[in-house]
Amino acid sequence: MNQQDIQIRQDIETFIRRFYEKVVKDETIGKVFTEIVPLDWDHHIPLITDFWETILLDHPVYKKNAMEVHYAINRIFPLKKEHFEAWLKLFNETLDELYEGPVTDLAKKRAAGIAGLMQHKMNNDNPII
Repeated sequence: MNQQDIQIRQDIETFIRRFYEKVVKDETIGKVFTEIVPLDWDHHIPLITDFWETILLDHPVYKKNAMEVHYAINRIFPLKKEHFEAWLKLFNETLDELYEGPVTDLAKKRAAGIAGLMQHKMNNDNPII
């Protein structure tokens, strides 16, 4: 399939919206986003788009501490290996449906690193990377 690569913020937002459509339906992690910490999607989508825009397009628009939010979630609902694996699987699956190229590959690499780091820092066993 000759898909384009991620190039602009709108590409990231398109990806993020489709990704979270899958996340909320997922048996393993959906309840984290719908029951444990129900999200205000109108607030969350622009923030997470900022995060990935900062990482992928080198536009420093994200100013928060992403780890802090996840530590708070982990205190309420301990995040385990299977949660990170499900997140990463859906992330990569969604990217593959929409884009291909060096920035897309970077997104996958960074997502794997973030998932592994978060899992490690939250004292879970058996990191996925």
